[in-house]
Amino acid sequence: MRTQKDLCRFLHIFYVLLSIAIFWSGACHGQSVGNADRLSDAPKSNISEAEAKGFFARLAQFYRQDWWGKAASSAAPARRGAPSPLDSPPFPNADWSYGGSPVIGEPDTNSYPLMTAINGARSRTKIYGWIDPSLNFSTSSSRNEPEANDVYSNRFELNQFVLYAERLPDSVQRDHVDWGYHLTALYGTDYRYTTGKGYWSNPWVIDHRQYGFDPTLEYVDVYIPQIAEGMNLRFGRFISVPGIEAQLAPNNYVFSHSLLYAIDPFTDTGLLATVKLSDRWLVQAGITGGHDVALWAPDAKPSATGCVSYTTRSVNDNFYLCANGINNGKYAYNNVQQYDATWYHKFSKTVHMATESWYMYERDVPALKGKIQPEIGTNAAYCLPGEQRCTAPEYAVVNFLQKEFSAHDFVSFRSDFLDDKKGQRTGYATRYSENTIMWCHWIGTTVQLRPELRFERAWDQPAYNSGHRHNQLTAASDLIYHF
Repeated sequence: MRTQKDLCRFLHIFYVLLSIAIFWSGACHGQSVGNADRLSDAPKSNISEAEAKGFFARLAQFYRQDWWGKAASSAAPARRGAPSPLDSPPFPNADWSYGGSPVIGEPDTNSYPLMTAINGARSRTKIYGWIDPSLNFSTSSSRNEPEANDVYSNRFELNQFVLYAERLPDSVQRDHVDWGYHLTALYGTDYRYTTGKGYWSNPWVIDHRQYGFDPTLEYVDVYIPQIAEGMNLRFGRFISVPGIEAQLAPNNYVFSHSLLYAIDPFTDTGLLATVKLSDRWLVQAGITGGHDVALWAPDAKPSATGCVSYTTRSVNDNFYLCANGINNGKYAYNNVQQYDATWYHKFSKTVHMATESWYMYERDVPALKGKIQPEIGTNAAYCLPGEQRCTAPEYAVVNFLQKEFSAHDFVSFRSDFLDDKKGQRTGYATRYSENTIMWCHWIGTTVQLRPELRFERAWDQPAYNSGHRHNQLTAASDLIYHF
């Protein structure tokens, strides 16, 4: 019954956002957009003849042209800044990524099937999303934890049914202040990873339900071009800034997530300033209420975030360093102190890699089997005998190596190491390693198929199959259907 309520809530939000899109299609009828980073804008070239057709006919025409390669293309609007180092598609992003802001100087060229069917993709407000089912086969019989996102063993699941509503600020121009916003509604098994305490969190934090709904992102962007080469202010709930991966499926090289990503913060709520100093330097500073908590939650506390990004003149390398959610580090819900470093390197036109490492810790974490009970939704730590509380640190490093074969195909190989020294993040005090190989294939620019083979090991104690095995092998795939 509760799962049905969550689905009904999601569908209600879908209806509301779709109504907003239709309203804006009339209010912003004359505004135009360009090519897509991920999704083709081709159906717009035929919109005049398609306007006479109904909504579903226009939607079908978009997919037909996209899948059969009949979509016309047009020159992309000029960007402001260094050239993009990557092709997207097939890769999730064309630029070396940084969090907490749209790419400053990048035109809003995205056009989507749903918006094309609604109004010919002529409004700056856009409603779009995807459906992401998955299937996995595992040597574990119960759950695949700490693996994410195919956490339930040997199952077919709906990982994500996601709906976006957004307006991106125009950060190419330097004449006037512009604004944007973003709303995300997520339903599926992956809601457990995005849940923040205080945001409809009881279905996961209290009840541990398999399926649920999460209002994952809600923020407003204000772009101020007069500061340096452009500054973006973001206020609201946004994806935690550092890192290669993101919880939303299309934003990742590989279907399943690295162990490094599976246990670090997912969303923060607060204010973040992103300042582009030049084509090579970018800095960020912000204040949030801590990780994975609403500002009104009892665990929220003022926390600082600071990042710096440097790109070489050749654009073949990028270094992104962040201190994320820094406060006194005292134990609270997901109050980890995170220090993160990411390095992107392009070997050639078709080969590049991305490497990330972090160090995290919490102070005064309750001891396992001690007198102090950990907070609901968190783990205790393997403290020394006699300790009631202790500091719980973790170290991790991950490397992604990608080879592009065509505009529709690439292969990614990921190697991952995690040392959960006190077991506070995974429930087991052990070192982990993980290796995954995945092939991503695009059908047009609207469907992704991502089969993978993954092997991982817990070295110091059994941590897989509910703590009964050292090793785990999974074969899995998801399919992302964009709309």
